[in-house]
Amino acid sequence: MNIIIAVLIVSFINIPFGYWRANVKRFSSQWIAAIHIPIIIVVLLRIYTTLGLELYTYPILIAAYFLGQFIGSKIYIKRVTLKLEPVTSCLVMDVYRNIKS
Repeated sequence: MNIIIAVLIVSFINIPFGYWRANVKRFSSQWIAAIHIPIIIVVLLRIYTTLGLELYTYPILIAAYFLGQFIGSKIYIKRVTLKLEPVTSCLVMDVYRNIKS
């Protein structure tokens, strides 16, 4: 697997988790879950692809992880600022409900 594709996947996976993390109390169990569940997904991605455990991939994927978390939290903050309803902890359902209505 190409490192660029892995970076895109890791960033994309982390956007909903960053959205979730922005809506819960800091250091709560949900906040910790929103941070650590995508790490499991990234580890499985590394194991089941040809990406391997090359040393140069770690800083790149860590940066992609934080980028996805950052983008997700900024989306949440923007939706709250614009008063888009409903605003819950689930990005997918919020977008779906806004499209539906």
